[in-house]
Amino acid sequence: MTAIAPETAAAITAAVAAQLDYGRARLREYALAESPSGDAEALARCADLVAAGQAASGGRVSRVPSPHGDHLVTSWGPDGGGHLLVVGHYDTVWPVGRLAEMPYTDDGTTVTGPGVLDMKSGLVALEMALRALADAGIAVPAPVRAVVVADEEVGSPTGRAVVEAALPGAAAVIGLESPHPDGACKSARRGSTRIALRVRGKEAHAALDPDRGVSAIDELLDQLAAVRAAVPGDGTTLCNIGRVEGGTRANVIAADAWAEIGLRFTDADAERRMLDVLENARPIRAGATVEAEVLTSRPTWQDDPANPLLAHLAAVGAALGQTIEGRPAAGAGDTNLPGSRGLPTLDGLGPRGRGAHAPDEHIVLAALPERAALLAALIAAPYRA
Repeated sequence: MTAIAPETAAAITAAVAAQLDYGRARLREYALAESPSGDAEALARCADLVAAGQAASGGRVSRVPSPHGDHLVTSWGPDGGGHLLVVGHYDTVWPVGRLAEMPYTDDGTTVTGPGVLDMKSGLVALEMALRALADAGIAVPAPVRAVVVADEEVGSPTGRAVVEAALPGAAAVIGLESPHPDGACKSARRGSTRIALRVRGKEAHAALDPDRGVSAIDELLDQLAAVRAAVPGDGTTLCNIGRVEGGTRANVIAADAWAEIGLRFTDADAERRMLDVLENARPIRAGATVEAEVLTSRPTWQDDPANPLLAHLAAVGAALGQTIEGRPAAGAGDTNLPGSRGLPTLDGLGPRGRGAHAPDEHIVLAALPERAALLAALIAAPYRA
């Protein structure tokens, strides 16, 4: 475990404090650059901001093109392996225009707005950390690589490969997602799979020829009821039917319907049981067809009670006067991949707050420099197995 000298900790704390006004201005810029998943034009504007900020903090930035938003890969410090891999994303769940209902505010205590918690404040904290190290004259002693994807909120269908490409040789992996509300880091995550359940029926006039039709909507409703009935009550599996579409109008029996289902798992066995239910679904109605398609999947990242990376981060935090703890989280993210493969991994190094994916999304402003200082100290005192 690499120690951090008291004078280094003091220099980092002072340098980060001097970055606070910069960080507040940057977070406002990021939030005003609305960046919903899948909106390539909006994502491009936000990606330009992120890339410029990381370059200004001394990073060597490259872009990985993707049709629905470029991914960013940035390096600091020396080249080579043994790098600290930092993963994050700049897409949000909020559509362009959400600012009208969720305005950006900063009252000196709390910062609100779409994407501030999930997870633009984490990106800003990383910028502040690298700028603070430069201002304090502290060299980045080991390679640092950041992968910031454009599609995390929809399961990283193209971003996953970019994260995966950065894993070989990584000494440790950290995520810039928000922590638990009390500030604890996330030491494990449930697996997550998105399924499209598609049903095909047969159109007919709903009043004149109802018997000639096969309602895809009725079939879908029954199939969804069966899925919910298959969810075990032991806490290993969470199921959310997040989206349902189908039909054309009230006087036409629907020929098509589909639903997007989000499943969360504590282990691979629980995942397999639910996928078997979906993949083996059979139509209830004669003339209907049912098909399940896996859209995205993230493996389960299980907790390591020893967790040497958490122990190292706790020691680094203690030098800053911070108490760092960690525990598993229900949500999934891009850290699932390295965590599932046994790499030393922690998530939740973004600033604390509440309201991810909710209208009251916000961060505690004081947590922004706290997390920036922690990131700077971790970079200055890199983890080694």
